Amino acid sequence: MIMKWLETERLGVADLLEDLTDDEWQRETLCTGWTMQTMAAHLTTSTRTGWSDVLSGIVKARFDWERMEDLKARALAARFTRSELIAQIRETAASPKRAPMASPIDPLVDFLVHGQDIARPLGRVRVMPPEPAQAALDHVLKSPFWGARKRFRDTGIPALPAPELLLLATGRKLSTGGDNTVGNSNKRSK
Repeated sequence: MIMKWLETERLGVADLLEDLTDDEWQRETLCTGWTMQTMAAHLTTSTRTGWSDVLSGIVKARFDWERMEDLKARALAARFTRSELIAQIRETAASPKRAPMASPIDPLVDFLVHGQDIARPLGRVRVMPPEPAQAALDHVLKSPFWGARKRFRDTGIPALPAPELLLLATGRKLSTGGDNTVGNSNKRSK
């Protein structure tokens, strides 16, 4: 079931990216400092990252995971065109390959959350399907990688629908309709 959800999300995000105007393509996502091009590049990495990439990348980034992801995404964004990045997402939509140490559901979490990081600053609505969102949330709440336990340590887990709670659990700030601005997220991947 996870692979079918992931394929659907990958293709949906590819459709969203393809639908962007040239102006929107240059705009910043909710991940501060990342344009749509950089985000698209990041989303191609889940099926194209091996152990050698992780080991060399983490050393180059001085053992900072976020810096490693940032450097990799920026390098890919500079190397590939918009259409090439979207094609890469489409080509691997049904691929079960994932980055080292990633669980089978981690790429789904990435696409569900980053789909919102793309849509919200543009004022677009991207519906997050409840069942995949709940499965992703259950994983994020248990996994030390995503940092949800630390985020909710003092406040507890709020009573919200799974899609909104998934965004909070992965470091995003919830916004209202008129507050979908860049900078309302304080994390990129986790």
